[in-house]
Amino acid sequence: MLAPPETGPALSTSEHLALVEAVTAHNYHPLPIVVAEAAGSWVTDVEGRRYLDCLAGYSALNFGHGHPVLLKAARRQLERATLTSRAFHNDQLGPFALGLADLAGMDQVLPMNTGAEAVETAIKLARRWGYDVKGVPDGAAEIVVAADNFHGRTTTIVSFSTDEVARRGYGPYTPGFVVVPYGDTAALRSAITPRTVAVLVEPVQGEAGVIVPPPGYLANVRAACTEADVLLVADEIQSGLGRTGSTFACELEGVVPDVYVLGKALGGGILPVSAVVSRRDVLRVFTPGSHGSTFGGNPLASAVGAAVVELLRSGEYQERARALGEHLTSLLELLVGSGLVGFRTRGLWAGVDIDPARMTGREACERLAARGVLAKDTHGSTIRLAPPLVVEREELDWAVAQLAAVLTEETA
Repeated sequence: MLAPPETGPALSTSEHLALVEAVTAHNYHPLPIVVAEAAGSWVTDVEGRRYLDCLAGYSALNFGHGHPVLLKAARRQLERATLTSRAFHNDQLGPFALGLADLAGMDQVLPMNTGAEAVETAIKLARRWGYDVKGVPDGAAEIVVAADNFHGRTTTIVSFSTDEVARRGYGPYTPGFVVVPYGDTAALRSAITPRTVAVLVEPVQGEAGVIVPPPGYLANVRAACTEADVLLVADEIQSGLGRTGSTFACELEGVVPDVYVLGKALGGGILPVSAVVSRRDVLRVFTPGSHGSTFGGNPLASAVGAAVVELLRSGEYQERARALGEHLTSLLELLVGSGLVGFRTRGLWAGVDIDPARMTGREACERLAARGVLAKDTHGSTIRLAPPLVVEREELDWAVAQLAAVLTEETA
């Protein structure tokens, strides 16, 4: 068994990598960057090298690293109270829930911690609503989901994943889900039956490579759900809270879901905060003891979440994402045919498809890191770009210039 490192100088990159390799499970394959400090859109590793963060914690860092307003809210609450459990009230939960419900145009909030917890909560909510309100026979509820989805990694959620890497080896799988192609309204309508209680969908599929559905798709899903008396559950854990140029990606299509599932940026990059936000007539199916979480709605999380909501009220970050996203689109257009075979953007969020004959997405991210840009690959030759919404236009220019240079490098 390894002894803990002695107090003294910080471990070097190679020492840290060796330690992590030895004492942590290998469920990730991170780039060999060891971050020691972070501020705004930049991080600094243990060797003092700086990198522009173009992943932003999968949108958990929409407001950048160490946003002063969020740090102030966290520090203030740290000195007061951090946890009470929901066995008691705390003075931060009510204001947080009120602000978030108002921001979403809904009535009530059910606070949780991680995104996966929020998705699990939404699944339980849809099933219970189906039994108690719609009248679906007990145990027969079905939820329609999209292929290539990513909603988390719990046993229930991976049961309806079509990603074999995420799914394999975790059976027996939870029944009650019907998978249809993403963007295919006809297939979705055909899948809805009297047993259907909800359609669970990402307005933009993040993990799949920032896949934007065809125009009108979300509106058609909304119409199908309304006609069949089915809940439309929008997983906006990655797409929500400013990332796509609006508070919620659904708004870009003029769609209001029955349930929002939120997370990541709701915690401001400081701690896990998630929530299910819906109407009172939907959330009322939860009764005392039927669902809960020790840490959900804790005072520290609520204080930070309330500060996040306040940052979004002015629309400044949404507008930055919209304008910078248009600029990013114009920059990427220049690279198509010169190493890029295509890309998709929605606000300040891009899925970039590299010519697989040149390199894999992993190789591209390794080369970008060597040039001071952090990004993440997915599904072979696709990389995702999602810098914090506080990034400057000039920093975007520089990051895409590094990508252009990587695309023209000779392969080894």
